Amino acid sequence: MKIYVPMDSAAKALGADEVAAKLTQEIAARGLEAEIVRNGTRGMIWLEPLVEIEKDGERLAYGPISEDDVTALLDGQIDTLGKVEDIPFFARQTRLTFERCGVIDPLSLADYEAHGGLEGLKRAIGMSQDAIIDEVKTSGLRGRGGAGFPTGIKWDTVRLAHAPQKYIVCNADEGDSGTFADRMIMEGDPFTLIEGMTIAGLGCGATKGYVYTRSEYPDAVAVMQQAIEIARAAGVLGPNVLGCGRAFDMEVRVGAGAYVCGEETSLLNSLEGKRGVVRAKPPLPALEGFLGRPTVVNNVISLATVPVIFAKGAEHYANFGLGRSKGTMPIQIAGNVKFGGLFETAFGMPLGTLVNEVAGGTASGRPVKAVQVGGPLGAYLHTDQFDTPFGYEEFDGQKALIGHAGIVVFDDTADMLSMARFAMEFCAVESCGKCTPCRIGAVRGVETLDRIKEGDASAIPLLEDLCEVMTDGSLCALGGFTPYPVLSALRHFPEEFAPNTAQKEAAE
Repeated sequence: MKIYVPMDSAAKALGADEVAAKLTQEIAARGLEAEIVRNGTRGMIWLEPLVEIEKDGERLAYGPISEDDVTALLDGQIDTLGKVEDIPFFARQTRLTFERCGVIDPLSLADYEAHGGLEGLKRAIGMSQDAIIDEVKTSGLRGRGGAGFPTGIKWDTVRLAHAPQKYIVCNADEGDSGTFADRMIMEGDPFTLIEGMTIAGLGCGATKGYVYTRSEYPDAVAVMQQAIEIARAAGVLGPNVLGCGRAFDMEVRVGAGAYVCGEETSLLNSLEGKRGVVRAKPPLPALEGFLGRPTVVNNVISLATVPVIFAKGAEHYANFGLGRSKGTMPIQIAGNVKFGGLFETAFGMPLGTLVNEVAGGTASGRPVKAVQVGGPLGAYLHTDQFDTPFGYEEFDGQKALIGHAGIVVFDDTADMLSMARFAMEFCAVESCGKCTPCRIGAVRGVETLDRIKEGDASAIPLLEDLCEVMTDGSLCALGGFTPYPVLSALRHFPEEFAPNTAQKEAAE
């Protein structure tokens, strides 16, 4: 008998370690022949800790399980949820990138291989650099960190650059509110990230890689470091990758948690030991990146998806999706929802379906008022926009962005003027200070929104002008995208920005 207890951070925060310890104690006391496997999470956070028991080839789920439930669980007194794959939230997903997450022991390379791991790398080893790049281009994979830039084009730029050293840098600095997909991969299926980075190295001619993550992710850091050591010992990493005669190695670097270091040039500065401030572009990192050398900077999900593309074929992957948004997207559902967690699906599902059906509407039972997609710099979408398909161009048409695909749901008690002010305040706090529109504009934005709240109608056009300056003049997306939540709140909920004339007159 195998008993799976997640070691994912969310599950641990809800008591998974205590459940595992109690299970160990009870198994020993009862003399049971059972093995406890610490897996990743299946992504259904409302069911954590989600314990799975595998017996006679059948794996059944129970959850949420507390330490006090362990005795009853082993006595067979707790009803099962059935197979995880049959739970409605999970059953309607299309799991490609996260296919193994929560299924395997994250630190067992044998378990990884038994579930299809390394198939993509073994195929890539037999391909030329041109063929590797063409496979990625054919798949239609775009940057999953927010920009949506075609991954194959970025890789090709680095491949064609002439330099004595090239690098693959994984941007694991996951700082957007309501996002946790990167952490889930690093904690639940780290070898897929290692495999994806290695394929990228082979395709671009890079021999060194870095995973840049944040100090707030100690569990992910520990798992990634152990996985890299295991991969190196097995010859997956090192001077002779799987005996192919080509080299690729990697390591983890931990930043101090600055939000702006999620921007690729700030990340590279931090990685070099400098202050995390934005660099002016050009030159692009693909030509002059880490230490001035050609560098691929890709998000965790982009790189973790590469093994799927090479194992199953670019055409297979490209068959999923909508328009130019190919493949699947791990959507992270958070905020005021009944069913929060990770939901991987092909691009194209309407936003309203995600919120009302998949997420089950609000946990409070009140009507949905707005959904912010894409982190703290994402636009607020009104319920009138719920028929918008989840796709890059489709969201752009609504003056919104997908970003890292975190969606945060708000009910009708949300104060949208306060939410707009929070966006400006967030930008003011997190700005690296390199450019004036972001550094000063965000501070002025907070002041202007305070004027509007106090009843100054003349400040609304000023706010719109300020947002235009920030959008057009900021060096990076921090200042450039802050107007998205501000203007979307103003556009969809103008009544909340209208001066309360009656209240003002009464006060006078």
